[in-house]
Amino acid sequence: MTKPNSAETHHPETPKPKGWHLGVMARLRAYFFAGILVTAPVSISFYLAWQFIKFMDNQVAPFLPPTFHNLIWDIPGFGLVMVVVGLTVTGFLTAGFAGRLIVRISDFVLARMPVIRSIYSAVKQIFETMLAQKANAFREVALIQYPRQGVWTIAFITGTTAGEVKGHFDEEMVNVYVPTTPNPTSGFLLFLPRAELRVLNMSVEDGLKMVLSTGIIVPDWHGGEDQPELPIRT
Repeated sequence: MTKPNSAETHHPETPKPKGWHLGVMARLRAYFFAGILVTAPVSISFYLAWQFIKFMDNQVAPFLPPTFHNLIWDIPGFGLVMVVVGLTVTGFLTAGFAGRLIVRISDFVLARMPVIRSIYSAVKQIFETMLAQKANAFREVALIQYPRQGVWTIAFITGTTAGEVKGHFDEEMVNVYVPTTPNPTSGFLLFLPRAELRVLNMSVEDGLKMVLSTGIIVPDWHGGEDQPELPIRT
């Protein structure tokens, strides 16, 4: 019996599809973007935190004796700790009778200085509102028709309209803040009838994520695909 020729028993390698390398590249590209998605938020957060700490250290350094300068550079965050301690001590001192008297005198003087009084009054009222929680600022997200009928945008309810503005309307008005995208620190203050708002169930954090991502990030909603018209909160 003759042995089969080696050339006859050799099985040629199965050719790979022409587009196999395209599938590998697509997978590698997906892994690359997944890596960015994981590392970028962490890296940027740590970078901004580090820059803030360095900024506070540099601001505190000129007020300390020269012997402390090396200590600041050797211990990152020392300036930030000094600021926190200083603010805490200031709050403790102003809680007493002498501290309250000094604050009242300062208010009296600043309230009578041209230009400065307007800035001081606005800044003080904003901080008192935010820290003392006198208003439900940025506690609810709503949809409003802006800049024209039929076009909807996300807005944040900052309070109920009061004062002179309220006096010009018979119906209940609401203060809403319409942020710009992707920078929510700038925007528009609008006064709208409460009946024209569609209050959403999403959190303020989710609403800000939508604004910052220009609508790319959409929070989960468990109401189904066919979303009914949301009731107006009163």
